[in-house]
Amino acid sequence: MNLLLAFAPFIVFVVVERLAGIVAGLGAGAAVSAFLLIRDLLQPGRGIKLLELGTFFLFGFLALYALAMRPHWSIAAVRLRVDAGLMLIVLASMALRQPFSLQYARARVEREHWDSPAFLHVNYVISAAWASAFGVLVLADVMMVYVPALPHAGSVVATVAALAAAAWFTGWYPEQRHRMPTHG
Repeated sequence: MNLLLAFAPFIVFVVVERLAGIVAGLGAGAAVSAFLLIRDLLQPGRGIKLLELGTFFLFGFLALYALAMRPHWSIAAVRLRVDAGLMLIVLASMALRQPFSLQYARARVEREHWDSPAFLHVNYVISAAWASAFGVLVLADVMMVYVPALPHAGSVVATVAALAAAAWFTGWYPEQRHRMPTHG
């Protein structure tokens, strides 16, 4: 549940951007990200999560840039930047050897398993699944930006399918991995 809550800034961004415009949507995404960071700082036993920190900087930077530079971005162009930024955050967490899902999984798993190779492997695979889903979003955004004649419904379907698949996989894979016999 906390992993899905981490995506709240993106959901708020999409809703507000549709209702009030791009800058308002980016600002709302930054505000929700800030709220999540403050919540984590104020609750004992919680720490700042890479995804939430990265999301705050992503939305904050894009909002400030949009206010200062007034670029003529289409909605698809803004989403391309947001989705590419999200994908880069996830890939960077993996490159830093801290796959983003690890921080959420630790809240659900006993401390004694945190450093086990199997637990780490599961989180790399889950993070890779989310990076792949965000890669699909980026490709859908690229198509909307650079091939605007294509029906937008295809992009919407690809986006929903990619996110639904990643969310399903996040719940399914650890159970499957847990049921697998260990070798070695």
